[in-house]
Amino acid sequence: MAASLQKSALSPSGDRELLLQRFGEARARTTELTAPLSTEDQTIQSMPDVSPTKWHLAHTTWFFETFVLASAIRDYTPFDARFGYLFNSYYEAEGPRHPRPERGLISRPSLEEVHDWRAHVDEAVQHLAQSIDQRGWRKLRPTLELGLQHEQQHQELILMDIKHVLSRNPLLPSYGAVARKNAEARPPSLRWLSFPGGLYAIGSDHDEFAFDNEGPSHRVWLEPFRLASRLATNREFLAFIDDGGYRRAKFWLSEGWQVVQHHKWEAPLYWGGEAGARMLFTLGGERPLDPDEPVSHVSYYEADAFARWSGKRLPREDEWEIAARHAPTEGHFASSGEFHPRPASGDGLTQMFGDLWEWTSSAYAAYPGFRPAAGALGEYNGKFMCGQFVLRGGAAVTPGAHVRASYRNFYPPGARWAFSGTRLADDDA
Repeated sequence: MAASLQKSALSPSGDRELLLQRFGEARARTTELTAPLSTEDQTIQSMPDVSPTKWHLAHTTWFFETFVLASAIRDYTPFDARFGYLFNSYYEAEGPRHPRPERGLISRPSLEEVHDWRAHVDEAVQHLAQSIDQRGWRKLRPTLELGLQHEQQHQELILMDIKHVLSRNPLLPSYGAVARKNAEARPPSLRWLSFPGGLYAIGSDHDEFAFDNEGPSHRVWLEPFRLASRLATNREFLAFIDDGGYRRAKFWLSEGWQVVQHHKWEAPLYWGGEAGARMLFTLGGERPLDPDEPVSHVSYYEADAFARWSGKRLPREDEWEIAARHAPTEGHFASSGEFHPRPASGDGLTQMFGDLWEWTSSAYAAYPGFRPAAGALGEYNGKFMCGQFVLRGGAAVTPGAHVRASYRNFYPPGARWAFSGTRLADDDA
């Protein structure tokens, strides 16, 4: 998950207090998410794509120190100059960095030192933002907003990554006290909603925050299409499995079939047990699989194979965005404390926002007219526009205020540790 310079209005000086309040709340929320974890929990890296919790705490702090404080304060002295090498992610313009697969080897600095660094940087950012003149604030504000949005992305990554870490422990421990809402009824039957073809504008074209990969706004031509009214469920995916879905090459892209064979996939990530007694690992520990919940932690390959088996397809990202305009930007997000998708409820187009990120069939590529920003911050989105697919909508671990209809998440097609699900689409002749 990545960020870059955004399209955002330069607000008057009166919004300083509001932005600094949001900054403080976001930084506190990140720390709050780590509270249920032991020091040992926060140092483990369970696979190369996962980063230790401590690394997330440090990296987000490095971001503010590097791009806010050091860029605005002449002769700024870092808290510890060695930390730049350890906690730079992939900004080539900021110099060399520790290899990503070896982040779990960073036993020093200690977790306590990282928290001291966070407190130091938080105080310095607050002081800078309150003392800078109006001209300086206009320059500083977009980067501070970007850092806040980047912090929220890492809140989601903390939950994603620690779920994988805990799943590798034979004890299958719980992340902590996780709320769970019991479904009042089975989800509604899947229905199909039709959308007319025509010329549409998609992408961000307004003054609110948006990452650079969400624009420029541009026109696309869509043929008539249909979307499923809700996400695919575990029950529906079990039918795919029971019909030999993971054993029949006819449903799979060639590369996906190779991945399935190599890794011996037989079910989505975090599924355990046998047919008739399926178990699911969640941030609340292991429990019986609920057939009515949306199927989660599936790769693009699995989502695509399931769609082919169903006689349907995955939606294009422009189809998804046009359809999302008919749904409120509301849903089941991280604020619920459940950190797990719920069964669908309600009529019409449901679960478009929250619950699970939804795979689309669209390769992650630049929109017409896209140009990455100059400097290190321009690296964050544009250079990943190869070999990845777009997901839309947000998940049960995403901060609710962080998403919008134009938001473009992206992962490699084999990724399964993200909170990803699938919604079917079809042509509407």
